[in-house]
Amino acid sequence: MNVLLLGGGGREHTIAWKLAQSPLLSQLYIAPGNGGTSDMGTNLPFSDSDFPAMREAILEHQITLVIVGPEAPLVKGVREFIESDPELMGVGVVGPGQVGAQMEGSKSFSKAFMERHGIPTAAYNEFDSNQLQEAINYLDDVNPPYVLKADGLAAGKGVLILDDRNEAAEALRDMLEGGKFGDAGSKVVIEEFLKGIELSVFVLTDGTEYILLPEAKDYKRIGEGDTGLNTGGMGSISPVPFADDAFMKKVIDRIVDPTIQGLQQDSIQYNGFLFVGLMSVDGEPFVIEYNCRMGDPETESVIPRIKSDLLPILHSCSKGELKKLQLDIDERSAACVMLVSGGYPEAYEKGKEMHGLDGIEGSLLFHAGTTLNEGKLETNGGRVIAVTSFGESMNDALEKSYANARNIDFEGVYYRKDLGFDL
Repeated sequence: MNVLLLGGGGREHTIAWKLAQSPLLSQLYIAPGNGGTSDMGTNLPFSDSDFPAMREAILEHQITLVIVGPEAPLVKGVREFIESDPELMGVGVVGPGQVGAQMEGSKSFSKAFMERHGIPTAAYNEFDSNQLQEAINYLDDVNPPYVLKADGLAAGKGVLILDDRNEAAEALRDMLEGGKFGDAGSKVVIEEFLKGIELSVFVLTDGTEYILLPEAKDYKRIGEGDTGLNTGGMGSISPVPFADDAFMKKVIDRIVDPTIQGLQQDSIQYNGFLFVGLMSVDGEPFVIEYNCRMGDPETESVIPRIKSDLLPILHSCSKGELKKLQLDIDERSAACVMLVSGGYPEAYEKGKEMHGLDGIEGSLLFHAGTTLNEGKLETNGGRVIAVTSFGESMNDALEKSYANARNIDFEGVYYRKDLGFDL
């Protein structure tokens, strides 16, 4: 089977690493890929949202399955693009259509979905660019801290949590009038703040059947103790200690099952990954958000724990033939530590030569923002490389990842040293 994987981050490198282990794989192509994915298959030099180039690649390389890593091509309609082309008939796609992708692409869409289907989530209201004053006035109706979410895609950085009302009002001005987050912030959702601890639950579904993947916890803030700016994610841990059988039963009964049923009731055909971001509030699960793809950096700790061959499962999912099955899961803990560029998530430099990767032992390396330049590996993004390790316990896995992280060097390198502090 010839497979095209769209994306170029750590999530895609991890998926590529897993696919490369399948005896069913003939050729793997990654577009655009990164400095690490080239070891798993062939990188193709076009962006994950360049549909005409993708079409040419599918035909040239006789692709039978397209796996969509990031959210942007899904929101843009990659599934519809492939399915509407007579020459691409029969090519499977792992990833929902445009309507299903709105579960991530529009916060107001997903909140209305949750409300409609009785799925527990925070109380909210939404405001567009013509309702700035109404949005500011609404702050008086909710208790701080104030949770402001850009409605559209903002690369995981469109959520602000502010304690001060004046700061929240100013942030609303920046979003609704000042163009912060661009079009993504032209509509804002203001939510009730939920106090608890987060985790990520992952589902693979063909719209009818679903398979539950291992859960994970990621760490979004740049600073230790969960301080500072939001990032795309600074690391992850799987399994999550507090997500025991009793808690996960609540998640399935109250959230996963009603979500799958809700998609069917709303006639939303959904083939692919569904990421449910949750908050445990005194042991009760609430949905913070949906995403229409795997999380990053959660993928870097979840996928390595799956011992089953993933390729036939993804192929059956794309065809709407997913069978409920029990995945073979590694019972050990996996911990991912993300190394980032200096200055991230704000301005940062690229092109920093990387050293020390050859000396890594006992860990997996998943490239996020790297590139090969004249045979030298260089940084090419904010999040640069993930170090993932297994351990009999979370702390054991973290210790191994940190030991290897210390051996990787590039100018400005930074990583959080307190992952798991709240577990």
